[in-house]
Amino acid sequence: MDNRPIGVFDSGLGGLTVVKELMRILPAEDIIYFGDTARIPYGTRSRKMVTKYSSQCIRFLLNKNVKMAVIACNTVSASSFEPLSAMFDLPLVSVIQPGANAAVGATQNGRIGIIGTSGTIRSRAYPNAIQKLNPQIEVFDKACTLFVSIVEEGWSDTKVAFLTAEEYLKDIKKQDVDTLVLGCTHYPLLENTISTVMGSSVQLINPAINTAEQVKKILTDINGLNNGDKEAEILYYVSDIGQSFQKIGSHFLGRKITAECIDIESQ
Repeated sequence: MDNRPIGVFDSGLGGLTVVKELMRILPAEDIIYFGDTARIPYGTRSRKMVTKYSSQCIRFLLNKNVKMAVIACNTVSASSFEPLSAMFDLPLVSVIQPGANAAVGATQNGRIGIIGTSGTIRSRAYPNAIQKLNPQIEVFDKACTLFVSIVEEGWSDTKVAFLTAEEYLKDIKKQDVDTLVLGCTHYPLLENTISTVMGSSVQLINPAINTAEQVKKILTDINGLNNGDKEAEILYYVSDIGQSFQKIGSHFLGRKITAECIDIESQ
């Protein structure tokens, strides 16, 4: 048994989609969440800068005595997972492989769409992971850069979101995909809008669900689950205390959350 908390980090509030699934699947686990809201978005940054920012996030979580770190950011998972794994002696979980596994298991016609930030799409991490599992599957990807800003502004269910989604997704719709991976942890907050645009015949894959299941498996395998009977504690930290994180985060998680602002550059 290991009663230390699980660490989770993302460039902003999108990683709360992973926290939500961790709370559901592992209700006894304490969680430390860090959102790097001062430096969002990561998706347009160079690999060097993404790795630098991410290493600071992990050092902050280590100072909070976490037992593992969940990289709840597709951009970081795609571009920096290997250097981060070499840098830290800590179990790290990314969102790429669990999402790829779920997409391959879901598709019926062998045609999968991927949407994500420009950094994630440029890395080709999802197509590579999917085609390694099944080389016969065809993958069609699209960078949807504005989706992150739309979520952070609290505009997920607005006409602006719908029109933006229509424009971004029109090419993928033409490819007759039956499965679409939401390749950014912000995108599940746009799930209703994206589903409306794509239609009911397309199954959306939220890698946050599969990532939480992977965390449970790893902790079970290493006897690292928290088996205590006290109520789990979830603590939230950000690098900029903008109002959207607490407002949107509280609405999404169905509970009031408050976040403490820290100086991530000092980590």
